[in-house]
Amino acid sequence: MIRVNRHIRIPDGELEEQFVRASGPGGQNVNKVATAVELRFDARNSPSLPEDVRQRLERLAGRRLTREGVIVIQAQSYRTQERNRADARDRLTRLIRRAAVAPKPRVKTRPTRASIERRLRSKAHRSRVKSLRRHRPGAED
Repeated sequence: MIRVNRHIRIPDGELEEQFVRASGPGGQNVNKVATAVELRFDARNSPSLPEDVRQRLERLAGRRLTREGVIVIQAQSYRTQERNRADARDRLTRLIRRAAVAPKPRVKTRPTRASIERRLRSKAHRSRVKSLRRHRPGAED
């Protein structure tokens, strides 16, 4: 069971783990032992996730999300299955925690009168500077 927060818990039955051989350097060990973990979590059909969290999670998952709504996390940083397994579960937990926090709605604000005046003064100043750079007929180069 993964405890995401007080309200969200993911039972182990909703997670599917597959152990595969890790890529990259590692000598004989990497060729013999399947230490890398591919963790799959069906976010779209999970009864453990509230709908708003599910929507944010699918947006946050990015490339890790399949068309069917399954989140795939691959972990192969460590030499043992157990550490890679813990790493994959930890990454999934962090992702769901981020999705569980609703973003604050944007509050519309207006620029102050002083900031508008500063901006317009700055634009007028730049315009004058640039107009002085123009080539005038009759002036020598």
